[in-house]
Amino acid sequence: MTLVAGVDSSTQSCKVVIRELETGVLARSGRASHPDGTEVDPAAWWLALQEAIAAAGGLDDVAAISIAGQQHGMVVLDAEGRVIRPALLWNDTRSAAAAAELIAEIGAGEFAHRTGSVPVASFTLTKLRWLRDHEPANAARVAAVALPHDWLTWRLMGYGPAAESTLGPVLDALITDRSDASGTAYFSSERDEYDLDLLEAGLGRRDVVLPRVLAPGQRAGSTQSGVVVGPGAGDNAGAALGLGAGAGDVVVSIGTSGTVFAVSERPALDETGTVAGFADASGHYLPLIATLNAARVLSSVAGLLGVDLDVFSGLALAAAPGAGGVVLVPYFEGERTPNLPDAKASCHGLTIASSTRENMARAAVEGMFGGLGAGLDAVRGVGVDARRLLLIGGAAQSEAVQRIAAQVFDAPVVVPAPGEYVADGGAVQAAWVLAGEPPDWPLEVVAEPEPDHQPVIREQYSRYARLAGSVQ
Repeated sequence: MTLVAGVDSSTQSCKVVIRELETGVLARSGRASHPDGTEVDPAAWWLALQEAIAAAGGLDDVAAISIAGQQHGMVVLDAEGRVIRPALLWNDTRSAAAAAELIAEIGAGEFAHRTGSVPVASFTLTKLRWLRDHEPANAARVAAVALPHDWLTWRLMGYGPAAESTLGPVLDALITDRSDASGTAYFSSERDEYDLDLLEAGLGRRDVVLPRVLAPGQRAGSTQSGVVVGPGAGDNAGAALGLGAGAGDVVVSIGTSGTVFAVSERPALDETGTVAGFADASGHYLPLIATLNAARVLSSVAGLLGVDLDVFSGLALAAAPGAGGVVLVPYFEGERTPNLPDAKASCHGLTIASSTRENMARAAVEGMFGGLGAGLDAVRGVGVDARRLLLIGGAAQSEAVQRIAAQVFDAPVVVPAPGEYVADGGAVQAAWVLAGEPPDWPLEVVAEPEPDHQPVIREQYSRYARLAGSVQ
């Protein structure tokens, strides 16, 4: 029996899954925690990867491995392969002003044309501009720029500072893939090349090593023990690969934040910056939007009502679609899509008759999906044909969430079994590298709610969301 391993090195933790090559059946798994914070010493990721591999029973009987990881972060190395400063993660917003400066200098339309996306604070380029302006001594030492999954893959293959590795600081051995490179704001996934003029606009120079971009299924190298290493991927692209998503599939992920992304055979171009035109891990594209308010909307309102999430689900289902006219615009944390960072949540349509616990619970679910539905509209607006929605994330297992999704969205909804889909995408990629083609592993589905589109839900939400945006 041949085994392959996939890794999800996320913001919070490192997960490792080991699956059978032929069937995709899970053999074993392991995990380890990452430190909190928006800047982290990458050494913590390397330690967590080793701990998670050990917890999964090691790699002695594993033939191939591939690492998917959090996108965008900035790992800067000096000429000796040493990390110059703690990595800035995607959720570190100190480079927001740098993003605005770069857009003013280059132009939003020009960025979209050249890279597929308009940069925000999460993108690597904005963090390099921040480094140039705020830590010029560190910026002057930069010999190579990597993303989290690039650096981990490099270390896994035996490279690194001389005192910490077998093969030493061979910076030219850094590799990445299209999906992760597309989140830097200095790579064109349409042309499959770095835009060094944009890199220079950020860092102030271009004489640095950037990871070589490998094709899907291309071997990166091997570990010192002979395990084949794949190119890896960004986290959302890894999830799409782990789900087996293809053209026409849209993934709606409901976690702390929400994402809507789709596998597309053509690149996205959105000069407004609403849709990020990323690449996927299969050779196609991955237009994506993100919302700040997702599962925590439900837990917050459940707490307000004094119930757990199971009771909350029952309350929501006891109310009619439209929640008796009650609409929650759930901008509790501001919002990214639409770009309303200072907005607040608001509740509308309350009357003596409509002010019930059932309507409040349902309005929370409908409001959360209203925001994600606006994201789906934006993804459709760049040419995505949404034929099927794959609903994932912890909140997707709620019966109320499943049934109301089928009323908000005008496309069939499928709920896969809970899983580590980013790590699974790494395992799929490892199998692809080993076998020469992607594996055909089945997707376990736990629910397919009956389609019951109710336009009133989206209409009410859109009306009040516009109002909330105008008075923030």
